[in-house]
Amino acid sequence: MSRITARFDALRAKNRAAFIPFVMAGDPDEAASLALLKGLPGAGADIIELGVAFTDPMADGPSIQAAASRALRSGQTLSKTLKLVRAFRETDQETPIVLMGYYNPVYAYGVDAFLEDALAAGVDGLIIVDLPPEEDAELCLPARAAGIDFIRLATPTTDDARLPSVVKNTSGFVYYVSVAGITGKGVGENQSVRDALQRVQDASGLPAAVGFGIKTPEKAKEFATFADAVVVGSALVDALAGALEEAPGDADNAINAVLKLASDIGTAVHSAREE
Repeated sequence: MSRITARFDALRAKNRAAFIPFVMAGDPDEAASLALLKGLPGAGADIIELGVAFTDPMADGPSIQAAASRALRSGQTLSKTLKLVRAFRETDQETPIVLMGYYNPVYAYGVDAFLEDALAAGVDGLIIVDLPPEEDAELCLPARAAGIDFIRLATPTTDDARLPSVVKNTSGFVYYVSVAGITGKGVGENQSVRDALQRVQDASGLPAAVGFGIKTPEKAKEFATFADAVVVGSALVDALAGALEEAPGDADNAINAVLKLASDIGTAVHSAREE
């Protein structure tokens, strides 16, 4: 059983949703990124979504674009991202890590070499936003054969005719995008998201996570009453950027700002079904 499946099973037994924070690998630099990564489980992270910095992140809004730019300026590469995961695994063998990014860096690395190194590093899943189901042979099927979950995005425009193709080779969980558009811009209405998640769960038989535009503990808690998982990214990235702007060079302050917000959101998610 994969770490991702085991984590969802454990949370289901507690009647809790999963909290999945997103952070960008290498933002603002390698050392701070590792410290932040190591701090997230203690702040309530059930699964960590780790961004792979890329020059042309078409699905990402300004906040995550800026995070990718900071990471790239600090010298972050896909190899260094896998090194970051390996370092995290030295002290944490339980928390699942999902890499989220685009196909170009993986293609340049070489699919076979990447999957071998990612598995050895301790990567549990991949979200590659620009590889549609029609390209499953490129990475999805090889990843699954290697023992790495391939997590697909479903969106408000994924209709009943398209959904079976989207979920066919998906594993781990399905990530439902609450709004049509880029990260950090608005959030879907509760009832429409609830209905969409039910469709995704019925079609896939997998847990359904919701993300894009969820910025506050209150909104995360609302979604956690019915979603299997809640993903928060731009708000955490903004917390880091804001702290760096207030105190340039003070990485510890920035890390603490992110972990404080993550803790608040994690507490909200985990308590959502207790009332």
